[in-house]
Amino acid sequence: MLKPELLAPAKNLERLKVAIAYGADAVYLGGQNYGLRARADNFTDSELAHGVEYAHHHDAKIYVTLNAFLHDADFQGLPDYCQFLESIGVDGVIVSDLGVIRVIKRSSTLPIHLSTQASCLNSYSARLWKEMGVKRLIVGRELSIAEAGLIGEESGIDVEMFTHGAMCMAYSGHCTISNFTAGRDSNRGGCIQSCRLPYHLQHQDKQPDDLVSFMSSRDLWGIYQIGEFFNHNICSLKIEGRMKSSFYVALTCKVYRQLIDAYAAGRLDEQLLSQASAELQSIPNRDYFSGSLDTPADKDSVFGQLSGINTGTHQYFGMVMDTTSQEIILRLLEPLAVGDKIEIIPFQGKPICWNVNQIFSMTGERLESMRKDSIVRLPKPDDSMRSHNITKLNVVRFTRSPVTVASEV
Repeated sequence: MLKPELLAPAKNLERLKVAIAYGADAVYLGGQNYGLRARADNFTDSELAHGVEYAHHHDAKIYVTLNAFLHDADFQGLPDYCQFLESIGVDGVIVSDLGVIRVIKRSSTLPIHLSTQASCLNSYSARLWKEMGVKRLIVGRELSIAEAGLIGEESGIDVEMFTHGAMCMAYSGHCTISNFTAGRDSNRGGCIQSCRLPYHLQHQDKQPDDLVSFMSSRDLWGIYQIGEFFNHNICSLKIEGRMKSSFYVALTCKVYRQLIDAYAAGRLDEQLLSQASAELQSIPNRDYFSGSLDTPADKDSVFGQLSGINTGTHQYFGMVMDTTSQEIILRLLEPLAVGDKIEIIPFQGKPICWNVNQIFSMTGERLESMRKDSIVRLPKPDDSMRSHNITKLNVVRFTRSPVTVASEV
């Protein structure tokens, strides 16, 4: 039985390390050029080299996105960049453009993964891509798991599918809204997610506020289809989100790692699925659905909340930067005060609840509170807390009532 790879997004080095710590088998990321996430931090050449070295040290793989649709002027430097990626040991590149594939093959031996942007939806095109040297297909999100599995079976090529995250309403992501609303080319890394705003339709006999139209999909989750991914030999399960926080990366990786391992061991049950659902509800989302994994998505897939995204049941609070036997060093993303209750998310196992009873600055000053964007020392309150496996890169959260906000998280 083929056990699918868990593939996670990384906006920067911190998220790369978080993804691997929380169970990702592989990480996909972008360099400074040639990708579709120009607004992400993206990796410099030195960061890429460090990221590949770190990943390989932890038995994980790195795939680099070269998936923009390029104009002639955009090809400058691409051959040298491909040679650089090969020299540092990148495990594969994700590509949409036929011209880019040609350059890669002429300048390197990098394994080529076909991006979902290339809209491979049938075994006939899959066989053609295979003849052109493609080693893996990231099939279009319009396909069901069964259809994707059949493509892999009939073409003899590995198939990767998205299992979680934001969905683009355009066909295989070929959207040009940002081109016309902001002068930014969506297919060359300039998408500003204009589709996620509410649009008012004005008719001659109606006021603008009478009708509201949405062009954004609900978020994908595939927690209930884990067995189907196995049954249809899908080689890699991909989490969307190179613009998302370390909190998002940690929670999604932890959930899908647990589900994949549980199914492989024959112990995936309703209790685990219920726990997975609750954990994924803790992070910001646009109402989950299964996309086209089982049956084609329909009108119920449109995200229609006027008030904005669901912020989730918990808020990202901070990250453990270091630990000793007696204390943890915590980077705060929110203010912290004595008496606050926080949860530390270990790489495995249940969240660790902590009632904060002492706070110290890094210079040893005892405090009653500390502002956001600070680094603090928290003494472990007792022997039971000291025995917990709290370590560097653990993310920290706190509970809040589910509310919605209009901004992107």
